[in-house]
Amino acid sequence: MHLARTGPWKLRAIAAGIAAATLWPAATNAAEDLAGAVDAVIERWIASERIAGVVALAARDGETVYRRAAGWADREAATPVREDTIFRLASMSKLIVAVTAMAMIDREKLALQDTVAQWLPWFRPALPDGRRPAITVRHLLTHTSGLAYGFLEPGGNPYEQLQVPQGLEVWQGHLESALRRLVEAPLLHEPGTAWRYSLSTDVLGAVVEKAAGMPLPEVVARYVTGPLGMSDTAFHVVDPVRLAVPYRDGPGRAERMADGGDTIPLGDGIAFAPARALDPNAYPSGGASMNGTAGDYLILLETLRRGGGPILSETSARLLSTHAIGELRAWTEGEGWGHGLGAAVLLDPEAAETPQNPGTWQWGGVLGGHWFVDPVAKLSVVVLTNTSTAGVIGDFPAEIREALYGAGRN
Repeated sequence: MHLARTGPWKLRAIAAGIAAATLWPAATNAAEDLAGAVDAVIERWIASERIAGVVALAARDGETVYRRAAGWADREAATPVREDTIFRLASMSKLIVAVTAMAMIDREKLALQDTVAQWLPWFRPALPDGRRPAITVRHLLTHTSGLAYGFLEPGGNPYEQLQVPQGLEVWQGHLESALRRLVEAPLLHEPGTAWRYSLSTDVLGAVVEKAAGMPLPEVVARYVTGPLGMSDTAFHVVDPVRLAVPYRDGPGRAERMADGGDTIPLGDGIAFAPARALDPNAYPSGGASMNGTAGDYLILLETLRRGGGPILSETSARLLSTHAIGELRAWTEGEGWGHGLGAAVLLDPEAAETPQNPGTWQWGGVLGGHWFVDPVAKLSVVVLTNTSTAGVIGDFPAEIREALYGAGRN
C-alpha cells in the first residue's frame, strides 16, 4: 500500500521529464534549502488541517539531514506530535516481517523455496479449477502467491463473503483462525504468474511463527527490533500515552476516526478499529498491525541500505530491495515499479513520474505513513502521519518527495 495508484489514485505528474536526480548539489546553503522546502510542504498541509500530525525524518549517507515533528497527535485535546510519537504502521509492518523472515533464512531456519504447506499443512488454498498448487515463501514475499486483499476486489468477493479479517479490525480469534478463513477463498491466479497486493505477509507471519517455534511478536523482537534497539516498535503499543489518534480524510479537514470502529474509504472499504493497537490479545497481523516511531523505522531502513548488518547478510538485504518478479509489475505503485522480496522497486522513473533514482525501494501504510530508500542518493526517508489516506496516497507524499529532490536543484 503506497503512494500511487492507477485510475483514481494516479499521482499528478509533478516530475514529468526530470531525469534521475542527484540530490542536493554541493552548496553552503543546501541544508537550509532542504529544510525550507520540506517545512513549507508540511506547514501548508498542517495549516489546511488535511493532515493532523506528522513526523518526517531524512538521512543521507548515514547523516540526518532533515527532522520535523508538526501538528497534532490528538487535535481535540491539543496534544502536539513529538518526534517520539507512536503511529500505527499499517502496511509498513510488511517490511519488518519480511526482514524477520530473511533473518531466519540467513540462519537456515527457513528457505525461500519452502512451501507454506511444509509449515502449515492445513493451508493449501485451491484455484477455481480445484487444483491446490504449492505456495512458497518466495511467493509470499513477492506478493505473487495468488492471494488477495478483499477490499481491492469487486464487491461480494469470497473474502467479503467469508469475512476474512484484513489485520486492522477487531477479530475474536488468533492468527490461525483468521488464516483458516482465508484458506477457504479461491486463489486468484497460479502462484508466480501475477502480482497482486495481498494478505501474503499475514501468512508469512504464521510460517515464521512455526519455523521459529514462538509467537510472531517474539520472533520479530529476537531477530529485528531487539538487535536494532527499535524499542518503540511492536504489535502491541508499548506506551499508550504516546500513541497518535487516527484521522481520516474529510470533505475539508481531516476527521477523527470513531473509537468504536470506522471504515477507511479505500477500494471497497477497510474495517478499522483504533483500539486494536492497545489490545494485547489481538492477533499479530504481519501485514498490518505493528506500531512504532519514525526514528525506529529510520534505523531499520539505514541498516538495510548499508548492507543489513548486524541482522541480515548482504545477500538478504540486497534481495529485499532488488526487483524479483521479472516482467510483472507492482501495480499499486503505478507505472514503472517492480517488486523485490520486501518492497516495491523503481525500474523506470520517467514512467513513474518521479524524481527518484532507479533502484529506489518504497512502501507505505494506509493509515498515513510512507517511506523510501534511494540507494543512488544514499537517501532514506520516513514520513509518519496519523491521517488516512492523505499521508500515503496523493499530493502530500508527492510534494514531500518533490521538495526533497528539488532543494538546491536550481
